[in-house]
Amino acid sequence: MLRNGAAGGGGGSAATNRPVRVWCDGCYDMVHYGHSNQLRQARAMGDYLIVGVHTDDDITLTVDGKDTYEEVKTAGRYRECKRTQGVSTTDLVGRMLLMTKAHHSNIDEDLDCRKHTDNFGKGPKGRSPWTGVSQFLQTSQKIIQFASGKEPQPGDTIIYVAGAFDLFHIGHVDFLEKVHQLAEKPYIIAGLHFDQEVNRYKGKNYPIMNIHERTLSVLACRYVSEVVIGAPYAVTADLLDHFRVTLVCHGMTEVVPDKDGSDPYQEPKRRGIFQLVDSGSNLTTDLIVQRIIKNRLEFEARNQKKEAKELAVLEAMRRLEEEKH
Repeated sequence: MLRNGAAGGGGGSAATNRPVRVWCDGCYDMVHYGHSNQLRQARAMGDYLIVGVHTDDDITLTVDGKDTYEEVKTAGRYRECKRTQGVSTTDLVGRMLLMTKAHHSNIDEDLDCRKHTDNFGKGPKGRSPWTGVSQFLQTSQKIIQFASGKEPQPGDTIIYVAGAFDLFHIGHVDFLEKVHQLAEKPYIIAGLHFDQEVNRYKGKNYPIMNIHERTLSVLACRYVSEVVIGAPYAVTADLLDHFRVTLVCHGMTEVVPDKDGSDPYQEPKRRGIFQLVDSGSNLTTDLIVQRIIKNRLEFEARNQKKEAKELAVLEAMRRLEEEKH
């Protein structure tokens, strides 16, 4: 049994050679790299991972206030996994609603903005360590944990895709899956544009996730073999030659001209290696943001309710510890 910040496993053993089946569950609302990290750790605990998606809040208690995972814990089939610091759905929603750029890389953070983001949807009785906002700090170890570590092999078709890949969602996954199907042995390299470049062609306070966060989100996708962090907006001859790219793909979204008015895909088009790919999905980052803004009051109420429940769990846990002593 596994949950975000906690894990559980069960099933087989080395003695019986039965596969170990791991279960984890959660809301997985607006899936981000924190969720991906939980699933990565869960998968490493066994041979087969099953994921359950809730219809409502993360932390759940029975009617009489007991932990719903008490039976699993008593059976010794509950495991803890490390929670990913610095990311939460609450934080991402706050960035959308506050329309600030404080989360962008290379921009001095506005402390007042961070305070407002942290207070988004927070209940009157304090802050939960699960729903509250904390600062994300990128490390080389985080990148290694998410990276595939695979090098291109002879016979691989090296495919390059580029973009913001902001709030990495099912539309991105569908696109990458379609790209992956274009070759028998695809090796997909995703180029991620720096925050300032994304803001230039997207405007407002985009990207919602900064370059470091977007890197982990894309690396977590099974179809991606490598990520170029801070790729140039124009797909240049140098880039194509360096990675020995044989195909360049773009989705059906608008291609904004480069700063000088030129087509960023001019070089791959000249070489005859450019291809448009229809993901079949109409979900975009803009659509997600519009949903959040439209349902602002509902999200605030959801977060307040969620945090109140989490604080109740903390209080119950505290009381149990006191009773033991």
